[in-house]
Parts: sequence; structure tokens; C-alpha cells
Amino acid sequence: MTRSTISTRRNTRVRCAIYTRKSSEEGLEQEFNSLQAQREACEAFINSQRHEGWVCLRSCYDDAGFSGATMDRPVLQTLLADITAGRVDTVVVYKIDRLTRSLIDFVKSAVCKQNQQLTM
Repeated sequence: MTRSTISTRRNTRVRCAIYTRKSSEEGLEQEFNSLQAQREACEAFINSQRHEGWVCLRSCYDDAGFSGATMDRPVLQTLLADITAGRVDTVVVYKIDRLTRSLIDFVKSAVCKQNQQLTM
């Protein structure tokens, strides 16, 4: 890696969105719930990548009470729209199954709906 590549990477800001999901609404009334636990873990990871220019976006992308078996989740659709609009560079999830139960379905849906390439 050359010096110019290193300095370019340090100056690049990577806007990171955190997506959380819980299939049921059970337990969400608790002071500290599953969505918050997922978010904290993702924030910690983003902070560990600060040296690479990663910054956590303030917007919360939380889908509560929605199955990962479908792409018809309101907040996920908002997140995909924000990616298309160029407001999000990277999506961080606690576990891939929080995003989708089927990566094939996700890629097909995202590419068709957003008309853009995805890198996974």
C-alpha cells in the first residue's frame, strides 16, 4: 500500500447506518431491549473503525415486530432509499439475519428496487 493510498483512506468519511430488527414487539417496553443491545454492539464496531473514517449516522433504522422473511419492512425500505439517495455508505448489522433471512432474496429485491449494485 502506498503512502497516498493510506492518506486518502484516512481522509475518507464513511457514513454508517445501523439497522436493527426484532421479529416480535415482546420485550420492547423494557428499559433496555434487544434493539438497543444490537445498536450498542454496532456502534462499538463502528467506533473501532474510526481510524478508517467510519462515522455512525444519527438516524435510527429500527424495525420492531417484522419478520426477516420479507423485505416489506417500512424502515428497511427507508434505509434502501437513503442508500440510493447517497446518504448512507455502509450498513452495519448485529447479525446478518437481522437484515434478511435470505441473502439471495435481499440482493434480488435490493437490486431490482434500487437499480444499483450491492457489495456484500
